[in-house]
Amino acid sequence: MAEDSRPSSLAFGQVVIGPPGSGKSTYCQAMREFLARLGRPVAVVNLDPANEALPGPCALDIGELVTLPDVMGSLGLGPNGGLLYCMEYLEANADWLRERLRGLRGHYLLFDCPGQVELYTHHQALKNVLAQLAKWNFRLAAVHLVDSHYCTDPGKFISVLCTSLSTMLHVELPHVNVLSKMDLIEHYGKLAFNLDYYTEVLDLSYLVDHLASDPFFRNFRRLNEKLVEVIEDYSLVSFMPLNVQDKQSMRQVLQAVDKANGYSFGEREQRSLEALMSVAVGADFHFSSTLAVQEKYVQSQDKAVEEEVMDL
Repeated sequence: MAEDSRPSSLAFGQVVIGPPGSGKSTYCQAMREFLARLGRPVAVVNLDPANEALPGPCALDIGELVTLPDVMGSLGLGPNGGLLYCMEYLEANADWLRERLRGLRGHYLLFDCPGQVELYTHHQALKNVLAQLAKWNFRLAAVHLVDSHYCTDPGKFISVLCTSLSTMLHVELPHVNVLSKMDLIEHYGKLAFNLDYYTEVLDLSYLVDHLASDPFFRNFRRLNEKLVEVIEDYSLVSFMPLNVQDKQSMRQVLQAVDKANGYSFGEREQRSLEALMSVAVGADFHFSSTLAVQEKYVQSQDKAVEEEVMDL
């Protein structure tokens, strides 16, 4: 049997994706520190050729192979075209990636990916790279980060749902959608519905009705209804709330990802009864984490109302 096909050669990790500014690099470093405290060998792999200022240690950097400024300068491409070229160049030089990853066997890997949405919705290069990793016995789950401030705008939230669904169908990896920066949500504005409405993606017809109250969106009601029907027909999209500064929040996301990529059922420390039980009752943990954020959000809103009353 070939060495790479043995069960012991399996490697696990997360492919961290999402639009620019969603907190991918911050998440990778926070998760790296969190896993290190748990005693799990972990390494960050930077696959973003535009990421020149990494916020923390990086075991492997695509910048050793290709960088966006070099591509833009030599080929006369813009940022978007340059990123697409870089991913195609990485795909063409997959042997370089494989050789570098050999030295990280035994580590749980965090792949910090570019923020260009096209890479996850219809472009093939990064998808092919991830498929190649699967052939090399890497068991990965996609962690799709979305800034929680989109919840405050119903139109943007519907757009985010469509993007998340398209990403899930295109990337073809086990998927965990995450609402990032939950510690800042009270600064973004008042939510139209409770937080669990957005994390569980409940009946979206209420969101369409809420949009219809805006004169600008009233003319697009049928379009929004059809978009919502597509999302609900697939019934795939839901979100987990995340605050990288909260250990409990990080633990909930890690449990969901470990279940998605199969790490929980491997031959490592996750085979413990406690870990398997936490996976079995993951829905309860998810509910409690959402409830905690919801309570904090409501308290901040009540405090703001009290201050306004006092000012009057």
